Amino acid sequence: MTTQQGLRARKKQQTREQISHRATELFLERGFDKVTIADVAAAADVAKMTVTNYFPRKEDLALDLGEVFAEQLAAVVRGRAPGESALAALRGAYLAAVAAQDPVIGFSGAPFAKMITDSPALTARLREFHEDREAALARALAEATGAAPDDITPRVAAAQLAGVHRVLFDEILRRTLAGESGDEIATALGVYTRIAFDALEPGLGDYAVR
Repeated sequence: MTTQQGLRARKKQQTREQISHRATELFLERGFDKVTIADVAAAADVAKMTVTNYFPRKEDLALDLGEVFAEQLAAVVRGRAPGESALAALRGAYLAAVAAQDPVIGFSGAPFAKMITDSPALTARLREFHEDREAALARALAEATGAAPDDITPRVAAAQLAGVHRVLFDEILRRTLAGESGDEIATALGVYTRIAFDALEPGLGDYAVR
């Protein structure tokens, strides 16, 4: 990449972050459904078309980590260590994310959590991200195991593994809305993570070992 290309890429990233930041401020202040794309453009000092170029859907302004979220589990599986199963890799990655109180797994703070649950549009978009994440994981598992196109095993495994992550995400959201601190939630999730992943161990403990 040339210096000029690097500068353009950084400028585009800065613009994207500025739009996302201003949008989040407005959403938290007024509520997601009461803010328009025009409001966001004015706050970010850009054209309305610029906003839609970076964020084709208004929901993605609020859930700007959606692409990272959707690919998260698949990326963990692809990056698992030699001799490590998909389940073990995902367990380790999830525990690390809990320790870091990573926003991608749900540590978003009460105002943000309330914004999501108060908006049917955001709740629906989050559901789509969960579905996209499961589908991406199924593809990664199929690649990892060399599964035939008509083999449903990767999809069944992905449904279980993504389902556990979804249950834990919902638990973080519930506890956040109940007023628990990040540290309190992380402590509880340490126990729940063990329960959730242990439940999958009999069926998936030796699945997709690298």
